[in-house]
Amino acid sequence: MNIDQPLALLGGLTPKAFMRHHWQRKPLLIRQAIPGYRPTLSIADIKQLAKRDEVESRLIWRDGQAWKMKKGPFSRLPPARQPGWTLLAQSVDAHDDATARLLHQFRFISDARLDDAMISIATDGGGVGPHFDSYDVFLLQAHGQRKWRISCQDDLSLEPGLPLKILRDFRPEEEYVLEPGDMLYLPPHVAHDGIAQGDCMTISIGFRAPTMAALARGMLDAAGDQVMARIGDDSGLYATPPLPGPALAGVFKDAGAPATEAPAALPDTLIQASLRAAHSVRFDEPLATRFLGQWLTEPSAAAWFEPQDEQPDLANAFPRHGILELDRCTRLMYRGRALFINGEVAGIPASALLRRLADERVLPCTAALDKRLAQGEKQALAGWLAEGWLHHRP
Repeated sequence: MNIDQPLALLGGLTPKAFMRHHWQRKPLLIRQAIPGYRPTLSIADIKQLAKRDEVESRLIWRDGQAWKMKKGPFSRLPPARQPGWTLLAQSVDAHDDATARLLHQFRFISDARLDDAMISIATDGGGVGPHFDSYDVFLLQAHGQRKWRISCQDDLSLEPGLPLKILRDFRPEEEYVLEPGDMLYLPPHVAHDGIAQGDCMTISIGFRAPTMAALARGMLDAAGDQVMARIGDDSGLYATPPLPGPALAGVFKDAGAPATEAPAALPDTLIQASLRAAHSVRFDEPLATRFLGQWLTEPSAAAWFEPQDEQPDLANAFPRHGILELDRCTRLMYRGRALFINGEVAGIPASALLRRLADERVLPCTAALDKRLAQGEKQALAGWLAEGWLHHRP
C-alpha cells in the first residue's frame, strides 16, 4: 500500500497523514469513506450467524431503565418490529471472505494491531449505551442510519452492577448521523453512544491493544519455554529450536554449608542462586520477537481452516497460473528473517518472497516465481496448502 496516496477511506487523507494527526489522538468523521457502500451480508445473514455455536454473539436491550444482555447462540431473536434491541456478532471476518477483505483495507496499520470486524444490527432506538473502548475503532455505517454522540470527557466512571460498561455521567460534545458508507474513527477512551434510527447495521473495525501486564506475562512465559527447551524437556511441547540463552542445566550445590539450628528457614544460598538463575535469562529482542510473533499470529477462536479438495504439487509441478492466497483466517507476520504463521515459528527464513506474501497476502503463480522459490519454501507452502492456511486460486 502506498502510504502517501490519499484515500477516500480516510476522507482524502493519506495513511501517513492520518497516522500522524489522528491515530490515538483525535476522532475523525469521514463522509462516504466507501461511496455507495452496500453490505455483502444482510441483516438476515447476521441473524443466521448468531445462531451458530462457533460465532460469539450478544443480544442487548433495555427493560425499562435496566440494561440487559444475553450471550448467544440464539435459536430465537426478538421480532424485527420490536424497537430498541441490538445484536452483535464478533469476528465476522473469520466467517466471511468479503468482510475479511473489508478489514484488510485498513492494513496501513500494522497487522499486529488489527483485530477483527464486529457487525451490529439494531432496530429503531437500539444501541449499547454510552461507553468507551480501550482500543481504536472505525465505525462504518453499512445499512440505515445511526446517530452518534461523542465526547472527549475525562470522567469515565461507570455505572456499577450492570452487565455492560455504561458511563455514569455521559456529556456529549458532538453529534453526527451516519448514512451508509460514512465512517467515524474513535481513538481509545473517547466516550460515545450510537442509537439506531430505524433498522440499522454498523461494522466496527477494532484494533487490539494489549496491556503492559499482558506483554510482561507473555515475555515471562516465553522465557520459561526457552529455559525448559534448553534443559532438554522431553514433554514434546518444545519442537521449535530454543533461542540462544543460558543452558541452566546444572543443579544447585551447597558444599560446605554449615549445620543449621533453624531447619525451616529458607537458606540465603538458595535465594541467591534463584536470583542468579533468573538474571541469566536474556530478555532481549529475539525473545520479544519470538513471543510476539507466535502470540499475535495465533488464529482467532472463530477461525476454521478447510483445505481445498485438489492441491497442486508445489515441489514437483509448480502451478504456472493463478495465485497463492492466504486463507482469510491465516495470520502471517515476520521480523527480519524470523517468520511466524498461525501461532507457530514457520521453520524457514522470511525471504523477500515470503515477506511479500505476508504483506500482500497473495503471490502470482508464474515460472519466475517457481525459479525464485527455494525447495524448502515450496515444501513449507505445500504444508500450508495441506493445512488449509493457504489456497491456490486458478
